This record gives sequence, C-alpha cells and structure tokens, in this order.
Amino acid sequence: MLTVRKSIERGHAQHDWLDSYHTFSFADYYDLAHMGFRSLRVINEDRVAPGRGFGAHAHRDMEIISYVLSGVLAHTDSMGHQEALGPNEVQRMSAGTGVVHSEFNGSKTEPVHFLQIWIQPASSGTPSSYEQFKFDPAEKRGRLRLMASPTGGPAVARINQDARVYVSVIEKRSELEYTLESNRHGWLHVISGDVTVNGTELKTGDAVAISNEDKLVIVGIEAESEIMLFDLA
Repeated sequence: MLTVRKSIERGHAQHDWLDSYHTFSFADYYDLAHMGFRSLRVINEDRVAPGRGFGAHAHRDMEIISYVLSGVLAHTDSMGHQEALGPNEVQRMSAGTGVVHSEFNGSKTEPVHFLQIWIQPASSGTPSSYEQFKFDPAEKRGRLRLMASPTGGPAVARINQDARVYVSVIEKRSELEYTLESNRHGWLHVISGDVTVNGTELKTGDAVAISNEDKLVIVGIEAESEIMLFDLA
C-alpha cells in the first residue's frame, strides 16, 4: 500500500531568515494525522539566510541526521564539536541524555538548504554522541547509497534504531529496485526532480509511506532526481 504525502500539504513556516517545510508536525505546525511514520518523527526542509540560524537549544533522546543540499551549515554543540557541513556530507547527532547545539548558515553571502531528520531511538538515556562524514557523490548516482543504519560502518552513521536511510540520484528512465523484507515499512521522500514509485508519480517535496509492499521500483522521470529512502521496522 502506498500513501502519498504531497509537498503542498506539508507545514510551512516563513520568517525573514528561514523558509521551512515540515513533513510531520513540528513547532507551530500541528496535524494529528501527520505525527510521524513508524520511528521517523521529523523531516524538515530548511533554507536559512546568509549569516543567520538557530541559536543554542537542547535535545534529548533523538537521533538527528542533517544532510546539506547546497551551501554550508555550521554546527557547535556542548560535546565540544565545531564543524561545517556541506553537500554530500552526513551529520548524525545522538542526543541521548541531553545535548545543547546551534546551527547557522556558515556563509555570509549564500543561503544554505538542508534536510534535518529526526528518528526516535530504540532506547532512551544513552550517551550523547556525534558523527560526521563526507562521501563521493558518484556513490549515490544510479544506486541507493546507505547513509545510516543500526550497525553503522565506514562512512555510514550508526543510529540507535532499527532503521536504514539511503540517498540516490536517478537519471531519466533509469530504474532502481529495493526489496522490503517481511514486516518492514518504507518512507520515500523526493528531494528534487520527478520519479515514479511502483507506478505512482511523485514530484519535488512529495513523499510516500509504504506498507505491505515487498518490492519498490523507482523510475526517474526528469533528467536527474534525488530521493531519500527510509527502511523502517
């Protein structure tokens, strides 16, 4: 079963320095019908003006993944990290027992455009931790590139949940297949472009919840499309 979540249906917050779309309920956007999917709690698409950002704020018991689409995201936290994140880099912060961090546009001249994902952890009260890595964009072209999993690995973030996160760039008329094991669920988010998933068309910002499907067939429609796929318990 496929349940489409259209881009236009997302929550939207527009400030002088922030343009943010919320796939699920977040901040002032509350929709009881869209509180998350399985362990996936947040997909926020943010555009932040040059030199602006989110001041110091606290989190706990959440797996937080940031993925920059363009620009530079600057990060500082109470664990002592001061980092910059660019395209084709993945940042994973396990908030665990508690962490304070800030996120700012690292450029004074160019906006930053990024996705932030929150996944509810399998267990609470674990130590807070941080991980960041960069990968070659060729690794996501024409195939699903694993970004996060319960076991982690070289250039794969380790998260405290039975979930796997993939990213892929698909060219026009190219096809990807993915098998969902028994009792697994999927969420596919279109970062950019236009694709079909098992024959259902999705455009930029659209997403689809997937249950009781054993195989996904993803086909590119535009010259180039980027997707993010979640395999969830």
